[in-house]
Amino acid sequence: MAVSKKELEFNKNEDVMRLKISAMQKELDKIMEGGGKKRINKLHSKGKLTARERIDLLLDKNSNRFELGAFAGYEMYEEHGGCPAGGVVIVIGYVNGKQCIVVANDATVKAGAWFPITGKKNLRAQEISMENNLPIIYLVDSAGVYLPMQDEIFPDKEHFGRIFRNNAVMSSMGIVQIAAVMGSCVAGGAYLPIMSDESLIVNKTGTIFLAGSYLVKAAIGESIDNETLGGATTHTEISGVCDYKTENDEECIETIRDLIDKIGHPEFAGFDRKDPLPPKRNAKEIYGIMPSNRSKPYNVKDIIRCLVDDSKFTEYKSDFGKSIVCAYARIDGWSVGIVANQRDIVKNAKGEMQFGGVIYSDSADKSSRFIMNCNQKNIPLIFLQDVTGFMVGSRSEHGGIIKDGAKMVNAMANSVVPKFTIVTGNSYGAGNYAMCGKAYDPRLIVGWPTAEIAVMGGASAAKVLLQIEVASMKAKGEEITPERENELFESIKSKYDKQISPYYAASRLWLDAIIDPVETREVISLGIEMANHKKAEKKYNVGVIQT
Repeated sequence: MAVSKKELEFNKNEDVMRLKISAMQKELDKIMEGGGKKRINKLHSKGKLTARERIDLLLDKNSNRFELGAFAGYEMYEEHGGCPAGGVVIVIGYVNGKQCIVVANDATVKAGAWFPITGKKNLRAQEISMENNLPIIYLVDSAGVYLPMQDEIFPDKEHFGRIFRNNAVMSSMGIVQIAAVMGSCVAGGAYLPIMSDESLIVNKTGTIFLAGSYLVKAAIGESIDNETLGGATTHTEISGVCDYKTENDEECIETIRDLIDKIGHPEFAGFDRKDPLPPKRNAKEIYGIMPSNRSKPYNVKDIIRCLVDDSKFTEYKSDFGKSIVCAYARIDGWSVGIVANQRDIVKNAKGEMQFGGVIYSDSADKSSRFIMNCNQKNIPLIFLQDVTGFMVGSRSEHGGIIKDGAKMVNAMANSVVPKFTIVTGNSYGAGNYAMCGKAYDPRLIVGWPTAEIAVMGGASAAKVLLQIEVASMKAKGEEITPERENELFESIKSKYDKQISPYYAASRLWLDAIIDPVETREVISLGIEMANHKKAEKKYNVGVIQT
């Protein structure tokens, strides 16, 4: 039986997606080793567990979890030896059935020292805790600020000191914070345990002090060892800094589990949930639906059917503003509102063809109203981003595309229901903003291996930059041959393509994670459960908005 062209295309897409996922997993496997096996063995020889081993022991067995920022620091700081996962492991998971966020320093990476991206990642964890009223557990094992880069991590607003400011603010908000000192906790970092609600320390391996023994000797001439200066006995029997002394990592983690078990339940936000139903379409069909050639069209409704319960959704204004699909559905039982860029080429009401992935005035107008409706009904919003931007040209400008685009951005930015963003493909220009990019406070933002984030696509950007470069060279009297021009174009495009990749975005925490598309339902469900711990602090109000 002959294979149709459509089936061949599906199989090709599937192969390309599987290769991308395999490449992603290979990189993740390297990241999971932290500073390498030699440093892991050294940690074990001291009777200590690694950050990931501690988290595995802390979280409930066989429960769902989401690691945030595994690619943080990816291909950054190579002149300093690299910083896998930003030197800190952060996971949203369950401790005795209660959802928590866990922050564990990786002592195999520069002794857990803080690089600039480490600070950014820690602040992201605290932001998630504050937005969702999630208990936060710090597993501390850090040498403090990485001194060769202290100017990039110490003094600014979003640097090291912001962590302790947040500790204080979170305490005033009633968010449970538990700190376990399982290794070094020095200098400014020493404030974290005492600014948490309760603190634990591991005997013989945990130490807390503002200055270690060498610095004390240099500063005031006092000779003292680190254990006497700031060990577990000192801080549980003399200073009273810590509340619990434990003999090893295992006992420390078991004590944390007991403490979390006794926490009272929050007042939930009231997001609607029913018994989950699996999609009728297998989620792995996404592999074949997403085109390997990003310029090719596809129907985003096929993607939605792979994600939502029973593959069923109710489309809002289905015959209007067709370049965005707005729909009510359920994901793992949770009621959601979906805003998705339509990548198929469609006709508008006037019979005019509209390009896939472009936001037109009518679709922006429709999305604005849908977002308002979801806020009215207390329904979380899911944005599926595959957008090249807003439509340009005289017809769009005269039709008020800027006004309609502003209306959509306003409605989305002021949303009080939680927003979750999945970058499935392109995320270009103002389309990134309107579809709830990182700047618009999605509770979680993740990308598929097919994601691209930039002002514009690589080829388009390279052409613009090439024109500027060539004009500059000609102004200096240089002769540009077609071969030289092509060489310049490829060089510019290669550099730009690296910057638009999901790895580049995830390394800088523009994305919280890169995920396999089949994990999308699980990530969204875990995110909504997290968001359900906290009611909106204000009523929905879009402010000044033009009609």
